[in-house]
Formats: sequence, C-alpha cells, structure tokens
Amino acid sequence: MNTAWKQDPRLKTMDPEKVKYLSNLAETVECTPKDKLMPLFMSMAAGSSQYHFSDDETDLLVSIMTAKMNPAEKKRVEMLRSLSRRLGAGKQGRPKKG
Repeated sequence: MNTAWKQDPRLKTMDPEKVKYLSNLAETVECTPKDKLMPLFMSMAAGSSQYHFSDDETDLLVSIMTAKMNPAEKKRVEMLRSLSRRLGAGKQGRPKKG
C-alpha cells in the first residue's frame, strides 16, 4: 500500500478522527479494483459523511482516491468536484425549506 500521503503536512492540523477516516479510505481504495474506483468515488460523494472537510482536506482525500486512476478518470473526478462546488455555492444562499 502506498502510504506516502501520510507524510502530508496537512495531516498535522487535521482532526485525528478525520485522519483515521482517510486511512480507512486509503485502505478501501487500495483494495478496490481500478474499474470500480469511479463508482466508489460517486457513492462517497452522494452519501453524507459525518465529517466536514476543508478544501485542503478535500484535496488530500481526492489525491488518495485518484492515485490509481488514469488521467481521463482523474479529469472526470475534477469535473465532478467542480460541479459539486457550484451546486454547493448555490445552496448556501438559499433559505432552508421546511
């Protein structure tokens, strides 16, 4: 397993529970066949996490998830991230329904 990400300086300021989550994620990605990585990423993006990740933390998470992806797959992930950011920005200004 590639553990180079564990040397990232952003981990030093991150909540230990988030680091544990990232470690579990890295293990899952390592065991996931390459052709199943995009569906895994999509299911994670669609699901609700108990953690809120900053932009730096999200960058680290995505770098772990995309380590085994080819350039075309990485580009799709970046497109999804961009779309997600735009959709999230639109939600921030709207009042909650209910």
